[in-house]
Amino acid sequence: MLNGKSILVTGGTGSFGKKFVDIVLKKYPNVKKLIIFSRDELKQFEMAQIFPESKHPAIRYFLGDVRDGERLKRACEGVDFIVHAAALKQVPAAEYNPMECIKTNIFGAENVINAAMDCGVSDVVALSTDKAAAPINLYGATKLCSDKLFVAANNFKGPRKLKFSVVRYGNVMGSRGSVIPFFLEKSKTGVLPITHEGMTRFNISLEDGVALVLFAYEHALGGEIFVPKIPSYKILELAAAVAPNCKQEVVGIRPGEKIHEEMITASDSYNTADVGRYYVILPQNPSWSYDDYFVKQKARRVPDGFTYDSGSNEEWLSKEQLRDLIRLHIDPNFTA
Repeated sequence: MLNGKSILVTGGTGSFGKKFVDIVLKKYPNVKKLIIFSRDELKQFEMAQIFPESKHPAIRYFLGDVRDGERLKRACEGVDFIVHAAALKQVPAAEYNPMECIKTNIFGAENVINAAMDCGVSDVVALSTDKAAAPINLYGATKLCSDKLFVAANNFKGPRKLKFSVVRYGNVMGSRGSVIPFFLEKSKTGVLPITHEGMTRFNISLEDGVALVLFAYEHALGGEIFVPKIPSYKILELAAAVAPNCKQEVVGIRPGEKIHEEMITASDSYNTADVGRYYVILPQNPSWSYDDYFVKQKARRVPDGFTYDSGSNEEWLSKEQLRDLIRLHIDPNFTA
């Protein structure tokens, strides 16, 4: 699927980018070019120690910021496929620095769209977040706006053979700034801060996040938002899994934080399809036929009013399952 293709990954030195590169190099050994586009020279240097160009001749390390449209266009020359993973995603930082978040997450998304159109790119998959569904914080609002930009781009691409789609998923196990590494570090102090005792979250591995992007690349017609069916966990269950002997201290909900995360709202249900492993939120004004889509994708409509949130999920992770996942994805020597 990706053999012979040139791929650009924005935010390529992040947790997702490194896992995407690792999987693509193993699964598609004849990939033509794999461009890591990011703004941090130190992270590029560190990543190059793991994936050196001498060993992986397809890799290119390209310094740049998605805020810089001209630099992004230069990086996109000859590119077939863009994975847009660059974002400012820390909720408290976004609340305190709103325009910085807007410049990267919204204006940066528009720059990716323009670069794709100007450089002959054929496919763009943008990473989103559960916080973009009915957002209550600035980060979620910027990602919702970004999602809308990518979906709408399919309406004005003209005669270009170009598809824009989005993948939306919840907390990534082990990614920087996520709750599990935070709890593992805090457990050394003997106290785990709990924002709310009833809080729940979705959980997905980096590997499954990459699989979702590759599924979108292979199956998107343009304008879809792909949502994985993934399990949830209760924050107290996670605390007990990570550090059962630690004291739990309720510190209160942070600004812009939800008790339960959503990925599909009731309003989305009227144009959402179930395709087996994933849900797909379909565009309201596609350039293709809804009826044909449901036949070709062997999809079925979800019930009107259907919602998909971490609090009412049908699949839950137990303490034992969480510990197994921590050993598998974060620390093979973990013990509780």
